[in-house]
Amino acid sequence: MNLASLLAAVLEQSTPILLAALAAMITLRANILNVAVEGMMLAAAFAAIAVGDWSGSAWPAFLSALVVAVMLSQLLALLTLRFFADFIVAGLGINLLAAGGTLFILERYYNSPGGLRPIAFPDIWHVPAGSLSWLPVLGPAFEGQSIIVLIALVAVPLTYVFLYKTPLGASLRAAGEDEHAARSAGIRIAVMKALSLAVSGLLAGLAGAQLAMDKLHFFLPDMTSGRGFIGLAATLFGGGQPWMTAAASFLFGFFGALGDRLQVFAIPSQFVLMLPYLAAIIGLTFARWRILARNRPARIQGNPQ
Repeated sequence: MNLASLLAAVLEQSTPILLAALAAMITLRANILNVAVEGMMLAAAFAAIAVGDWSGSAWPAFLSALVVAVMLSQLLALLTLRFFADFIVAGLGINLLAAGGTLFILERYYNSPGGLRPIAFPDIWHVPAGSLSWLPVLGPAFEGQSIIVLIALVAVPLTYVFLYKTPLGASLRAAGEDEHAARSAGIRIAVMKALSLAVSGLLAGLAGAQLAMDKLHFFLPDMTSGRGFIGLAATLFGGGQPWMTAAASFLFGFFGALGDRLQVFAIPSQFVLMLPYLAAIIGLTFARWRILARNRPARIQGNPQ
């Protein structure tokens, strides 16, 4: 198995998971468990293909994916912050809206419930082949990757700087950690939570665009295949910290890439497809065990009489 090709597959598999994980992490720091990342990604993927098919240009398709995801994030903000709906219930509603809405449009306007496959679709920018040949292993792994992969890698330090090095990020974290203290300090809690959801929608839109525009160039119902929830698992595994969340995302992406490589062997396809989700379950179990171990009271040492 060629190491460079494996690393390239890991990057490709990890990118939508990483972006979904960062999207969930931002809202988690504002004390919002954003289960709607899956629906935002799905709607963004559909918008990218539909607008790309209509316009014949990659950049309107790319921007439409971001706009649709951010709009859904603000719908979630409206339902929860203005009308006080439960975040999890409203998030699941967003997921159902995205799944049902895209299927309705496919049937009603495209007469193709099985998916949308444009005859010709504009390609987004990719790292040119041979441009990084001077860099061993990593160079060939990055060649052919889309610009969204590069944006996802840059998004990790950017989210860290935003959360921990800016006053706005400090206000967002304060709104999530102690609402009463933050309100006493003059922080507008609803505004901070809505901001976290907007940033989350932007990142989820990038994830959806990567799924649809990188190499597939078509849309299928439920093409996200639970990647939003795997990203949420990576966030919980990483404790809501950018670097640990990124590491967990690459771990899950590695299992996805490994599953693709194992398909050439005589291994049941069901087991291969199960690998990323199995890794997510193991990761969540470990994260829960780590929390329990950290919160366990210390054993009292007594002198035997």
